[in-house]
Amino acid sequence: MKTLAASIQTIREAAYPLTGGPDDYDPLLDRIGNSKFVLIGEASHGTHEFYQQRAEITKRLLEEKQFTAVAVEADWPDAYRINRFVRGYPGDSESVEALGDFKRFPTWMWRNADVLDFVGWLRQHNDQVLPGKHKAGFYGLDLYSLYASIEAVLGYLAKVDPDAARRARYRYACFEHFAENAQQYGYAASLGLAQSCEDAVVEQLLELQRRALEFAKRDGRIASDEFFFAEQNARLVRNAEEYYRSMFRGRVSSWNLRDQHMSDTLDALFAHLSQHEGDAKIVVWAHNSHLGDARATQMGDMGELNLGQLTRDRYARDAVLVGFSTYSGTVTAASDWDNPAERKRVRPALPDSYEALFHDVGIPAFSLILLDGRRHLIELPRQLLQRAIGVVYRPETERASHYFEARLSSQFDAIIHFDSTRAVEPLERTPQWETGEWETFPSGI
Repeated sequence: MKTLAASIQTIREAAYPLTGGPDDYDPLLDRIGNSKFVLIGEASHGTHEFYQQRAEITKRLLEEKQFTAVAVEADWPDAYRINRFVRGYPGDSESVEALGDFKRFPTWMWRNADVLDFVGWLRQHNDQVLPGKHKAGFYGLDLYSLYASIEAVLGYLAKVDPDAARRARYRYACFEHFAENAQQYGYAASLGLAQSCEDAVVEQLLELQRRALEFAKRDGRIASDEFFFAEQNARLVRNAEEYYRSMFRGRVSSWNLRDQHMSDTLDALFAHLSQHEGDAKIVVWAHNSHLGDARATQMGDMGELNLGQLTRDRYARDAVLVGFSTYSGTVTAASDWDNPAERKRVRPALPDSYEALFHDVGIPAFSLILLDGRRHLIELPRQLLQRAIGVVYRPETERASHYFEARLSSQFDAIIHFDSTRAVEPLERTPQWETGEWETFPSGI
């Protein structure tokens, strides 16, 4: 096995420095080739460079490689409002309006300056598409939106079949006692303190699917899209109901159910777009922990699977997994769940981590191609620590809260490193974000 010093030299020789030029990502696009799925991660949910550069790569995939959709770690109904806007459907007239359904914590994850810029660009890109050509869509893969998805199903049925809407409203009434608090429902149902809604949501999904041809073919492509939107919401309600019950059975169970849902949604989206647009290609945006192959991490050793692993399993070389990393800087995150967004300082990475290894390379920003197919191109240390910052960042317990062991060369096909990064800018800046967290970190963590 190589020493760390030898690994640093190997990385220096293999790295592609990022200078801000138009050809920065040529090597990555060459590696992507004709792949149909490019999964682009992030090491935090609040870093400007990750959002900005992910968008730049996506623009090139849409323009140069004819990708047809962006699917993100966001709730299906919230993201579908953006989809309608970027495709030019009636409704919102400005990008910022299209982001209006992102009201649930953490709002900054999608209501930020970088996403706003990309949504505006995507609308302009689609406006220039020639008649008869397909416009690129924007979709959500996640399953937290239990109540919003219920409302979306009821709204769709009210337009196409009022009787079916009444039956659906009766079934979904099972959730009415919990004041739109899905976790409260999951707790009560998992302990037998309330009736499970499982049978009702399954029955509703099956009825919708039985009438698929009738609903989807009423008025051409738009009707088909609207039915697909409703069907995915009904499937989300079924899976979210199970997810919120599984939260009280343990982390592995709920994590696996969530990532399996995202994988199933990606598969359904690919099938739908392929049916209507031919050769579909999808860019996926989500956290590294969802998109890097879980089998190459401590997560996988504990029994967790993830979207990247499932996509590799199903699509093999048609799937390319790209991760991001940083050594230090600032990040937008909360101190606890459902707390206000803060601009927090990111501690320099711990020794024995990939982030520290990349810092020692001495290149401010670079990309690294790790795998060609499944063939390793660069020999890295087999296993080091890797940092993951979600919507909560706790620097005071960083080792326990934000690091896990990983085998990077098997986890991703490529990695992009920015040594110093800054916090993503929320559209709504809290006093905590404006002030920032600049105190000295405690030692010995």
